[in-house]
Amino acid sequence: MATPIVFLVDNGSLRAQAVIRLRVLAQALSERIQLPVEPVSLLHSCKVPIRELAGVPATIVKRRLREYLDLGMREFICVPLFLGPSLAISEYLPRLIEEFKQEYPDLNVRIAPVLAGVDLEAPDRRLAQILAQQVRALWGEAESRVALVDHGSPIVEVNRVRNVVAGQLAEELELSVGAVLPCSMERRPGAAYAFNDPLLQDLGQINQFAGGRLVLAMFFLLPGRHAGLGGDVADICDQLLTTGAFEQIETTPLLGEHSLLMDILEDRFDAVWYSAGA
Repeated sequence: MATPIVFLVDNGSLRAQAVIRLRVLAQALSERIQLPVEPVSLLHSCKVPIRELAGVPATIVKRRLREYLDLGMREFICVPLFLGPSLAISEYLPRLIEEFKQEYPDLNVRIAPVLAGVDLEAPDRRLAQILAQQVRALWGEAESRVALVDHGSPIVEVNRVRNVVAGQLAEELELSVGAVLPCSMERRPGAAYAFNDPLLQDLGQINQFAGGRLVLAMFFLLPGRHAGLGGDVADICDQLLTTGAFEQIETTPLLGEHSLLMDILEDRFDAVWYSAGA
């Protein structure tokens, strides 16, 4: 079997720091698996100004796949930098591949499992272990409430992953069941998406939870418009402090900054690489 082209695939961002961090992870994964790994986004990143990316433009899967197909390449592995089965990776990417197969019937793209793994009812425990290490580093001696925040998803399965990981985090921290409150940065309007509640901005309205010190476990991978310095989560935290909902809020680093994430990515690559008899 021909050596495949390997993509590390994220959703994409208009922020340069997300592209730069994706490149760091792709290089680290390349060193692990001893194959070149290209950082490629599904959408958006090709619009980031080149001057913000050290003169090296970002690219997207559709464009990069086309370039390789024109060169005669047919074997690819996509390693998703996604926590759960977002529509971007469960529907958009497979549909894009099928469109290319109409023109290139011999195209073979293997998509590795998402970071949570195959069993979404039992997500990879290492995600909770990363968060637990990060939370403990912020805990100190003062009693703290712990919440786990993600972006918020229209997909129940993605939300379920977050909620289960919140329970796993409570276990890792040796807290009681339900002690870690899962919440969303935002959600779509309407009762159909109420499974995302509570919102981060509303934590101050939960009487038994508000007040004192909050440690916020960030269920985000890369910096960008929502997470990281100056992101939406930081703005919401500032509002919670301004209104007196909490006396102090500490946020963990992003998951993409932790070395254990590379172990998970390597395992996801191996799952498709060795299953094909490589």
